[in-house]
Amino acid sequence: MKKDFYNVIGVMSGTSLDGVDLAHIHFEIKNNQWHFKILECETVAYSNDWINQLKSAVDFSTETLEKLNRNYTQLLSEIIVDFIEKHQIKDLDAVCSHGHTILHQPQNGFTLQIGNLPKIAALTHQKVVCDFRVQDVQLGGQGAPLVPIGDRILFSNYDYCMNLGGFSNVSFEENNQRIAFDISPVNTVLNFYANQLGLNYDDKGIISKTGKINNTLFKALNQLDFYQQQHPKSLGFEFVKETVLPIIESYAISIEDKLRTFTEHIAFQTALALPAKRGSILITGGGAYNDFLISRIQHYLPEMKLIIPEKKMLEFKEALIFALLGILKLRNEINTLSSVTGAQKDHSAGYIYP
Repeated sequence: MKKDFYNVIGVMSGTSLDGVDLAHIHFEIKNNQWHFKILECETVAYSNDWINQLKSAVDFSTETLEKLNRNYTQLLSEIIVDFIEKHQIKDLDAVCSHGHTILHQPQNGFTLQIGNLPKIAALTHQKVVCDFRVQDVQLGGQGAPLVPIGDRILFSNYDYCMNLGGFSNVSFEENNQRIAFDISPVNTVLNFYANQLGLNYDDKGIISKTGKINNTLFKALNQLDFYQQQHPKSLGFEFVKETVLPIIESYAISIEDKLRTFTEHIAFQTALALPAKRGSILITGGGAYNDFLISRIQHYLPEMKLIIPEKKMLEFKEALIFALLGILKLRNEINTLSSVTGAQKDHSAGYIYP
């Protein structure tokens, strides 16, 4: 039965491996307009062992992946239960969970987000809505990005919505359709090189700022086939591992120069991706904390107003929107747009485990 008010938790784990984002959110719909309030929220960091497993999983055998999926579902369930107990959250309508992407090969009709096994409902003692990408891929879509319908419903006052996470993606309205696609890798590459310096990430882009652009590498990155493709299109970690890192590693330059060159590449591709170079753009995700990257994006988009929201929205927008996707699934309403993913039709994606 459709209601006017929903009490839910959104759960998201991104490819940058920052941890599991959890957000307790109240949603209300009045006169066909959705309103929300983000209540308690936190990011639960992964242990070093889990980071190593999730980084390596792209090369796991089927059997090892199945074991990882079981173990990760157990881990995710414990994190969710701890969050509920810590904040004394009661009377939930659902936990809406994305899981963690390990493999994303829509061109082969396949995508895998672990942590979405049916037993997660029993382990958390909650109704769970999850596994939002599989159905779209089965319908011929990219299975990504899924956030744009939330951008349309909740953030239509911005000309563009962009997330700078493991990868960057953007969404906007064009000819009365929501258009969205992945732009480029971001923290999957930047963190890889920061890790080589013994750091989790390049804080505010300070290290990148000290490097020099290698113009030959910059040109090689910009010539990758992905950037010439028309949307819909999406990226997975396979692209970074098999294509991007081998190119960067073929250059005998310092880590600082690699970071500097790739930061410039991100900013350059961001500007190329936007059909109009003016208006307002809402920027969220961990990359929004990278002051140097933001300054380079502004350099290529001098007439664009870059808006970085307050911390809750900046860090938990994806958890917020997956919570909304879960509610739309409960209401049997469209939560995935074919104009974004390239699927055969708009549809209501995800599985409900009571």
